[in-house]
Amino acid sequence: MSDGDELGFRPIADGDIEEVVALWRKCGLTRPHNDPYRDIAFAREGPASDVLVGRLGDEIVASVMVGHDGHRGVVYYVSCDPDRQGHNFGRQTMAAAEAWLKSRSVWKLNLVIRDDNARIRGFYEALDYEVEPRILMARRLDD
Repeated sequence: MSDGDELGFRPIADGDIEEVVALWRKCGLTRPHNDPYRDIAFAREGPASDVLVGRLGDEIVASVMVGHDGHRGVVYYVSCDPDRQGHNFGRQTMAAAEAWLKSRSVWKLNLVIRDDNARIRGFYEALDYEVEPRILMARRLDD
């Protein structure tokens, strides 16, 4: 493989779910309080969100959950196979998410990354994302 490998992105299909969840686990993205199967099902329910998969041949090597609230877009579960780092798949994954949002006339994308993940912050900064002076607050609504 070379840095020029192009991934083909498309919405997740029923037969992709196990492979995508395995990729998310391999990337360390799952947490005990978030059921990845439930998250995938929820993202696929409506027109404002989806899960995109990036394929290289017959294998899923990248994915991203993307959605919007009618004003701002957001991505979750941005994943690229750790064994395939250095092939530009992260950039391609974010470009696919941005294209999905642009096709729905969404003009801004917000990111949430964990504050202890300096390597990922550097990746997004290299893609021209910047820290905005905001406070992110949250409240869990499930049991």
